[in-house]
Amino acid sequence: MEDRVYTYCRTCASSCGIEVVVDRAANRVVDIKPDRANPYSWQDFCRKGGRAHEVVEHPRRLMTPMRRVGDRYEPATYEEAFTDIAARLNAIVDRHGPDAIGAYSGNPMIHSFAASTFWTGLLDAIGTGNRFFTGSVDQNNLHVVSGALYGDEMLILVPDIDACDCFLLVGTDPSQSRFTWVEISPDGWNRVLERQRQGADLIVVDPRRSETAERADTHVAVVPGEDWAFLLGVLKVILDEGLERPSTAVPLNGVAALRELARSTDLQTLAARCGVDAAVIADVAHRFARARTAMCITRTGVAQNEYGTLGEWLAHVLNLMTDRVDRPGGRRYERGYISVGLFRKMTTPRAEHHTRLRRNPQIFGHHAIAEVPDEILTPGDGQIRAMLVAFGNPVISGPDGAALDRAFAQLELLVSFDFVQRESHRHAHWLIPGTHWLEREELHAMAGSVTDAPFVQYAQRAIAPPEGMLEEWEVFAELALAMDRNLFGAPGVNRLLRVSRRLARVTGRPGLALSPEWLQRLFVLSGRRLKWSDIRRREHGWIYGEKRYGDLAGVLATPDRRVNLAPPQFVAACHEALATAPATTGEFPLLLSNKRSREAMNSWLNEMPGLFRADRGVAVDMHPDDAECAGVASGDLVRLVSPVGSIEVRARITDAMRPGVLCIPHGWGSRIFDPAGGAEPVVHGVNRNLLVDNRRLDRLSQTPALNSVAVRLERVEPAVAETVAEPRVAEG
Repeated sequence: MEDRVYTYCRTCASSCGIEVVVDRAANRVVDIKPDRANPYSWQDFCRKGGRAHEVVEHPRRLMTPMRRVGDRYEPATYEEAFTDIAARLNAIVDRHGPDAIGAYSGNPMIHSFAASTFWTGLLDAIGTGNRFFTGSVDQNNLHVVSGALYGDEMLILVPDIDACDCFLLVGTDPSQSRFTWVEISPDGWNRVLERQRQGADLIVVDPRRSETAERADTHVAVVPGEDWAFLLGVLKVILDEGLERPSTAVPLNGVAALRELARSTDLQTLAARCGVDAAVIADVAHRFARARTAMCITRTGVAQNEYGTLGEWLAHVLNLMTDRVDRPGGRRYERGYISVGLFRKMTTPRAEHHTRLRRNPQIFGHHAIAEVPDEILTPGDGQIRAMLVAFGNPVISGPDGAALDRAFAQLELLVSFDFVQRESHRHAHWLIPGTHWLEREELHAMAGSVTDAPFVQYAQRAIAPPEGMLEEWEVFAELALAMDRNLFGAPGVNRLLRVSRRLARVTGRPGLALSPEWLQRLFVLSGRRLKWSDIRRREHGWIYGEKRYGDLAGVLATPDRRVNLAPPQFVAACHEALATAPATTGEFPLLLSNKRSREAMNSWLNEMPGLFRADRGVAVDMHPDDAECAGVASGDLVRLVSPVGSIEVRARITDAMRPGVLCIPHGWGSRIFDPAGGAEPVVHGVNRNLLVDNRRLDRLSQTPALNSVAVRLERVEPAVAETVAEPRVAEG
């Protein structure tokens, strides 16, 4: 019998409402399509959601824990896994302290309230401060800016697209990303285009003439990594010409310091730095400042650079200094449906922690993945000797994956939690299987403050997980119990977990056992706005109120409850950046930038056959002038060399690129192993992040410069076919 389940996709931030057709007898997904009855999000439905069941049915999916024995893997029980892992972790902690255990979490963890919450519970039980996550690759700058300006690293401003008259989009390609990042804006790109048809101005700042830039009223081809100089130039014009209108929605500190920064800079110098004519900068400034409503948006194109924090900061400053914050058509604060105080308590680290070698603080409770290789390979007190990797592939996602791979090979213990064995798990001592979001149900209570409308949806389970497979939160809880260390670092929680489980068994009421639902209900209750029963009975989701403006002032967490517009460390970093030479040199004269595809999700899913209509080979895009200079024709095999590595890839020549700039998509080159069957690994594309230096970071956020890698281009061999062939990693 076929059944229909209404839930939402948890592959990316778009969170599209979906209708899942299920064969109940076979416990199998028959079809996935958009849920057009969802009142909020379904319009961005894509092949990632439509083919989600391919991951469930992955031929190399892990179905049971697997233990490394020599150079092969053998199946094991959960009890065997928990006993061995707990004993080895305890031994390391007893000998070297809790910071000898490192932990990394990837994208899928962010989309699961249960997994991410109990992951924190396990790490709190261990007591380690060496926590790393995927956000250190692309969103740390946002958290640093939010913390410095608003006093809360997780305070997110959502775009008010439908009332905006001028969009200044910097380092983003919403034709592919659908206008989402940390916040959720369903059908965002189409809504922007609709506003443009109604007369709104669309300005796109991007080194590449992307599909988004093709639709823009003005495309500004900035030098990669120098967006901050462009935005500072726009701010300077606005302040010099008296076009500013400081925010009336929130109180501001630091206006005088901003004016002094603008006066101390020269527009021609900024123009030369970002590669944009001063007249173009002035024109953009005039259009943005004079528009009735406007917003400046920055995304990963800005974040993944040496000055990504400055770019994010200056975008906020532009919005605040032209009264575009918490006002219609700008960026506003969505209060959500849970207690802000409880949310902050759950997301704020209990104690300050710094990395052992570089002495960097945590950002949003985590350190940067760029620091992991040195923390593993450098002997001394606090050296990381074991790593837990939860649904992440940092060897591919992070900088200089070769260095991280070498470090992982030296660990006393590497445990991976995932659907399959990926590149980052090839040295793992234990492989622990994971469930898919189609096999779980939950309420992601923390998502309520990042939606661009007051919306909530309980995620229903479509199918049951494989028989005997534990959900991630159960695995993390069981490890804490096996280690005999208090879950969440709180005395009594382990006893509560055991007692509640016994009570649930005796009474036949599973809901009495401590579970993520307890916390989800607590979050809903804390906000005093919604009822749990009302959420559960609306299977298509629920827009529970109207958009509001003016709530930001009431949640500012700075000491004086005012926006700190000009943090001294940001102002000083601006002056330092102006005094620093650009990244390219004579030896490495080109800049390698990044791009994404709507059909991909970072380093996930690229091996799935149903996702890609086109060839999954990766090519390097280059301007005809650069190709001619290197003697390269389209389809030629070329070598890209950086100070830390080299790769070989086919060339694709296009005038969409700015001269001097190359572009390769990220997330490719991960092998998918077959630990159960021993077949050859499957791999598509090449890992362009092998070229990224893990020491060239944004000093303020520790984010690597994935979008502005200095490289040189060498021709290896001519094209062998009209189509772009699969690349390979260069030897040596």
